[in-house]
Amino acid sequence: MTLFGEVMNPGNGRNDDAQTQHMAKLLKAGAVIVAAVIVVMIFFSYVASITRIGAGYVGVEVVLSGSQRGPSEIPIRTGWVFYSPLRSQIIEFPTFVQTVKWTHDLSEGRASNEEMSFNSKEGMEIYCDVSLSYAIEPRRVPDFYVKYRLSDLEMFTHGILRDVVRNSLNEVASTYSVEQIYGEQKAEFLAKVQALIQQKMEPVGVGIQQFGFIGAPRVPAVIATAITSKAQAIQDAERARNELAKTQAEAAKTVAEAEGEAKAAVTRANGEAEANKIRQTSLTPQLLELRKIENQKALIERWNGQLPTVQTGNGGLLMELPKMEK
Repeated sequence: MTLFGEVMNPGNGRNDDAQTQHMAKLLKAGAVIVAAVIVVMIFFSYVASITRIGAGYVGVEVVLSGSQRGPSEIPIRTGWVFYSPLRSQIIEFPTFVQTVKWTHDLSEGRASNEEMSFNSKEGMEIYCDVSLSYAIEPRRVPDFYVKYRLSDLEMFTHGILRDVVRNSLNEVASTYSVEQIYGEQKAEFLAKVQALIQQKMEPVGVGIQQFGFIGAPRVPAVIATAITSKAQAIQDAERARNELAKTQAEAAKTVAEAEGEAKAAVTRANGEAEANKIRQTSLTPQLLELRKIENQKALIERWNGQLPTVQTGNGGLLMELPKMEK
């Protein structure tokens, strides 16, 4: 009972010392582990760090001291990258095609009215929805970063690039009438706008893959009606010209056929006259006598041996009556 009481007695001095020492060891070990973890975290957060840049992205290592003065001094990073957060920063940029739509439709693109507007050479204001696709050339990412100093591509797309597109639309539209932009020269107009956007973006390695209107550009209703009516009138006039040309062609064909028939008849008549002339000049008494003999011979050859029933005499016509049978 005494031994058991000593073991269970919480006030026993030896047990208290052992437990205290054990707890102290645990606390010490825990403190060491926590300190090690903190040291490791500090090391990898501020002294050395690692990150992975996936496929379709390119990273640039930017020195935080700002000692890099040009694109050639900014290295391009891909795959696993080791760097010191105390010294530099890794900024990733996507290099695959980005597509943006600026429309007045809240359900397409971003949930706000982002339609474009520009003026034609008459000063007519035109509204439109546009779609644009672009991609950053991987080896030109340092040029892009040095130019804009942006780490968020959305800020570039809906800020800088949008302004470039709007300005390009206005520059090109100032040389086109609203009818040309709205009508058959729309494709030519859009091609020139895309070329101008590309020209402005080429120095920073941004390639414009596609640019165009979404739907038809929007002009005042009275202007749209007038343009549509004019286009319809042009089509009707063209159709009438085609029908007139067809009728004229058919009439010319008929006249040509008639003239051909007349010429053929004249040719035949001339030929017949020439033949008669030749016949007349070739007739001689000997030839006439020969033709007479030939005709008589032909009559004799066709005779069937019967005498004619009607004969002529000095007193006029004599008709032979049929003989009475006995």
